[in-house]
Amino acid sequence: MTLSGRLDSVTSSKLGEELSKVFEEGSIDLVFDFEALDYISSAGLRVLLTAQKKMNALATTMKVINANENVKEVFEVTGFAGILTIE
Repeated sequence: MTLSGRLDSVTSSKLGEELSKVFEEGSIDLVFDFEALDYISSAGLRVLLTAQKKMNALATTMKVINANENVKEVFEVTGFAGILTIE
């Protein structure tokens, strides 16, 4: 799943809806490509945390790839670097 621009309170709700559809389809592995993602807010982090919890419950994997330094810094400061698989 490729994300671009901003993952904030507006766009995170849309992502949450899309992820709900994905989870309804069954157990799959998820890869988030953040190469074009410029910003992530606490609302975006919340959606990722919820997705990670669901993936853990389904015994499937989720990872984030190509995150820029700003997004990686947010993951580090918030502790999400220890929760998410970031490559």
